[in-house]
Amino acid sequence: MNSLRHGKSRRNEANLGAEREHFDKQQLSSISKAINSTEVPVKEKHARRIILGTHREKGAYTFWSYALGFPLASSSILSWKFCHVLHKVLRDGHRNVLQDCMRHHSSLVEIGKLWNNLHDKYGQLVVLYTKLLCTKMEFHVKHSEIPPNLEATDELLERTAGSDINNVFQLTVEVFDYLDAELRLAETVIRQLNTSIAISTLTSGQCRLSPLIQVVQDSSQLYHFTVKLLFKLHACLPADTLQGHRDRFHDQFHSLKTFFNKARDMMYFKRLIQIPKLPDSPPNFLHAASLAKHVKPVVVIPDEYEQQEDDDDEPEPLIEVSDVSTSSIQAQPPQLDIFDKAFGPANGGFDDRDLQIESLKQDLELLRAELEKVKAEAQRYITQLKSQINSLEAELEEQRAQKQRAFVENEQLRMELEATRRRNAEHESTQAVFIEAENRAQATEQRYNKLKEKHTELVSSHAELLRKSADTVKMLSATQQTQDEVERTKQQLSFEVERIKQEADMKLEEQKFEMEKLKRDLEEKMAEVMRIKGTLQNSEKTSEQMNSSVSALQAEKERLMRSVSEKEAELSSLRQVAQVQQSSLQQERERNSRELVDLQGKVQEKTNLGEQLNQKLLEEQFALLQGTVTEAENIIQDAVAKLDDPLHIRCTSSPDYLISRAEAALGSVDKVKKGHADYLSNMGDAGSLLRALTQFSHLTADTIINGSATAHMAPTDHADKLTENCRGCATQSLQFFKDLKSKTTLQKADPASIRVIIQKILNLGQELRPKGMDIRQDELGDLVDKEMAATSAAIEEAVRRIDEMMDQARKDTSGIKLEVNERILNSCTDLMKAIRMLIISSTDLQKEIVESGRGAASMKEFYARNSRWTEGLISAAKAVGWGATEMVESADKVVLHTGKYEELIVCSHEIAASTAQLVAASKVKAERSSKRLSVLQQASRHVNEMAANVVASTRTGQEHLEDKETMDFSGMSVIKLRKEEMESQVKLLELESQLGNERLRLGELRKKHYELAGIPSEQVPEGNGETTLLDHPVPMSPKPSKPALFKKPALSQKPNIPPKTTFK
Repeated sequence: MNSLRHGKSRRNEANLGAEREHFDKQQLSSISKAINSTEVPVKEKHARRIILGTHREKGAYTFWSYALGFPLASSSILSWKFCHVLHKVLRDGHRNVLQDCMRHHSSLVEIGKLWNNLHDKYGQLVVLYTKLLCTKMEFHVKHSEIPPNLEATDELLERTAGSDINNVFQLTVEVFDYLDAELRLAETVIRQLNTSIAISTLTSGQCRLSPLIQVVQDSSQLYHFTVKLLFKLHACLPADTLQGHRDRFHDQFHSLKTFFNKARDMMYFKRLIQIPKLPDSPPNFLHAASLAKHVKPVVVIPDEYEQQEDDDDEPEPLIEVSDVSTSSIQAQPPQLDIFDKAFGPANGGFDDRDLQIESLKQDLELLRAELEKVKAEAQRYITQLKSQINSLEAELEEQRAQKQRAFVENEQLRMELEATRRRNAEHESTQAVFIEAENRAQATEQRYNKLKEKHTELVSSHAELLRKSADTVKMLSATQQTQDEVERTKQQLSFEVERIKQEADMKLEEQKFEMEKLKRDLEEKMAEVMRIKGTLQNSEKTSEQMNSSVSALQAEKERLMRSVSEKEAELSSLRQVAQVQQSSLQQERERNSRELVDLQGKVQEKTNLGEQLNQKLLEEQFALLQGTVTEAENIIQDAVAKLDDPLHIRCTSSPDYLISRAEAALGSVDKVKKGHADYLSNMGDAGSLLRALTQFSHLTADTIINGSATAHMAPTDHADKLTENCRGCATQSLQFFKDLKSKTTLQKADPASIRVIIQKILNLGQELRPKGMDIRQDELGDLVDKEMAATSAAIEEAVRRIDEMMDQARKDTSGIKLEVNERILNSCTDLMKAIRMLIISSTDLQKEIVESGRGAASMKEFYARNSRWTEGLISAAKAVGWGATEMVESADKVVLHTGKYEELIVCSHEIAASTAQLVAASKVKAERSSKRLSVLQQASRHVNEMAANVVASTRTGQEHLEDKETMDFSGMSVIKLRKEEMESQVKLLELESQLGNERLRLGELRKKHYELAGIPSEQVPEGNGETTLLDHPVPMSPKPSKPALFKKPALSQKPNIPPKTTFK
């Protein structure tokens, strides 16, 4: 029976060992396949096996034992995938995983610090991911009630926050920090994805995007926690105290919404996760009722898509990036120079300098291609060496694992030996107890014999007492007989009898007392005898049990002795096997060390070659920088030379165009500063600095030329300041280029002084802008709608007042006056109706223009982008509304005979001019084939007809009502006629003089009007001002399709026409 039990236990131990070994192999395989340096996403089935392993062993000991052996410092992709797997394990693993991971918190911090000091795209992501994981572990260790997967109910969140408002406040801040870490990682991944060639369908892009699934799950729960906690804080604290919390939440809300929208549009996430939609605006925490409108965002993970491919197969990329990039580069047409795009090729072709630039660009492309080939070859060699090193490290790790398993087996055997020794010690202690029990049994038996002897003595003493009692009875009978004799001799011996009687009574009492004492002693002895008999029986039973236990212990001792001998034999054999494995491992180590030395030699050679190539690259990059700086100096010097060119004096430019050029130049200064910093940090790549310098030189030269052209139209003080700042800008730019050309002054080169001067030019341009353009651009869209609505309201009000005047005229007048008033008021009413139709048509056309031209921008952004056109619409709408109001006032005065008919005629002309201005402002951006444009033009013609009717009816009424006196000069003499003629001539000259003065005044008023409207002085009509606004409408937009002059500008003049792509 013992042998069967022994065999069964051995089989169980063997099965457990085999299962443990199989589990270790499976975990090692899954971890090595999930965490490697290949740029592919982690497969779900490998991560699932690792997570199931944590549930099986109730912790992450095995995961960390293998993960710590990975060379995380050698590969950023390896570190990135390690962080991804650790994130999954923390979320879905066993609850003890958090405690196991906290033991390695410092290791994660060290990994983040290591990659923070290296310039690598994946390294930047690893830094953010390690910070996120550390924040996650610290948060859940502090708040252990909330699980790491954040699947917590609102009741659990309430219990965690508690009733203390300070704890709620602190918990809210910690949740904010948690969500910030999630969003920083997501934003960095998406930003890198947008700036690289990787897309969501490539393995390189999927490798970056796959951890964002866990980020989406975490951030949706954290957003819900934040909303709940903020509503609870607002219920207990004043709103001013929580202003910072609300601002931080709004920033996080917009960032999270942007991240969800971008991720939802990516093809990679469509089959893996359903991302929730956030509301259009954040919750209003100032109203407690908004909590009922809050909907918890729910992330849905559909059924996993199982791929039918072998685990060891390397995934093939969907697109051959190298071929595509090469073919795209070869097929890409030559890019036009930025200066040529803006100015056009000089004289219709290239000069020698352009040919030199093109040849230098081609040489640069060839050098870049050769450099890319060298880099690719070096990278291939490095990758091969790294793969060999990784394979050697994997073999070394396998040997270490075998050694670890052998060590574990030795430890198990040692523990079994210790257990056997403990069992032997227990057996010896049991045997000692048995001997002690035998000694106790012997002592008990001796005590029993003594008690038996004592019992015999008690029985003999009891018999003696019985004999004494019989003697006493006999003595009593003898005493009674003596008493009879005494009675017979009583009289003689009375005194003697009494004495003897007293003595007999005393002796009787003593004997009774002694009898009772003996009875009690006898009862006690009998009870003791019974107790001793029971003890003796128990001792006999105990002795039998001890005998059986001793026999069983003796058999167990024999079995244990046999087991110890077998274990010692197995231990000796295992020691021999361990020695053999140790010797083979030592030989393998020596062989690996020799191969490692050889590989290190090869790596050193490759490193030296790479250093030589790097030095050559640095020299080539600096040479390219010098060539670019020289060309930039030539561009600036050419721009400065044009300042003194006599042909340039005729060139003019508007302050608005100067402002746009100056703003672009300021942006290029920032790019140059950033490119300079990037070049100082990595002198092997001067691409960004070269591009920034090229753009900066062209934009700065453009600013200098246009600043000088603007100075030709500016007042003297502003012109002098503008010219001086343009020259200063050129001087500072040349000084900056001079610093860039020398390696000694390259470090201290700073474009800050250039930025200051360009800012001064920008300020001068803003001072020179027309004064009517001080409306903020973000208010233009609202102002357009307000002005159009105000104009419509003014027209409606004018119609209503004309109707009232019609009713009043019918009551107060009659005859010809009533007929004239009705005709005038009816024509005014028809004009107002025509204007109302014109406003409706203009509004419809305006909406069509905005919808077709704004693209993805909002209506307000479209109005702000086309500010000049918008200001034209506002000015035209104001003019129409003002003209309608003035016409009603003039008509009222004419009907009441307090005004002049000429006022009504002038108002009609003014309304016609204003509507023409509105039509021109609407037409300038409309498509020629637009139906609404034709409707607007028809409405404009109708307005002109109605305005002509008003003028005709007014003049007709004036002729009917004015009394013309008959000129009768028959009674005058010659002298009298001469005198009247002279007076008439004097009056005519006075009227002509007044007419000339009024025309001059009208001309000055129109010039001021044009100046406020933003029209250059060249376009102001010269003469006596007889032309109306219909002849020279105010242009409302800088649309280049109808310039004022069609003559080609001189070569030194910058065209004042923006690109056609600016307006649609």
